[in-house]
Amino acid sequence: MFDILMYLFENYIHSEADIFVEQNELTDELVGAGFNQDEIYKALDWLEQLADLQQSDEIPYLNARPDSAIRIYTEQECTMLDIECRGFLMFVEQIGVIDSTTREMIIDRLCALDKPTICLDDLKWVILMVLFNVPGKEHAYAQMEDLIFEEPTGPLH
Repeated sequence: MFDILMYLFENYIHSEADIFVEQNELTDELVGAGFNQDEIYKALDWLEQLADLQQSDEIPYLNARPDSAIRIYTEQECTMLDIECRGFLMFVEQIGVIDSTTREMIIDRLCALDKPTICLDDLKWVILMVLFNVPGKEHAYAQMEDLIFEEPTGPLH
């Protein structure tokens, strides 16, 4: 499923083509690219749920927007996100790329992936996907792109 999300993200993010293509047309394109139809439906559902996260009345914890919030991870989240991933999430929150609301959206979408563990590179791409889909986060998206594509010149802190 993650490969399908990456395919869609890479092929439609900077595309001049209409992103709102017919679902059957998109499914046919993905099947033609070699993806399994069941996985395609899971990926499209994942994207639909990402869009639904912006309806904060459906998910009460996204209504609260504290200036800073300490995140306590569940056992399942700790198993899925190793210390490097959790540290990176804290880092991007501290430098203002994400806030507590987008952090929770990111964790929600990570938990919805069909992966028992998430590597740091996959986490970074999910952060980009979430920021791309949240209105008003264009600057944060650009900052995250810089963190992904620029070579590090030294320690992060």
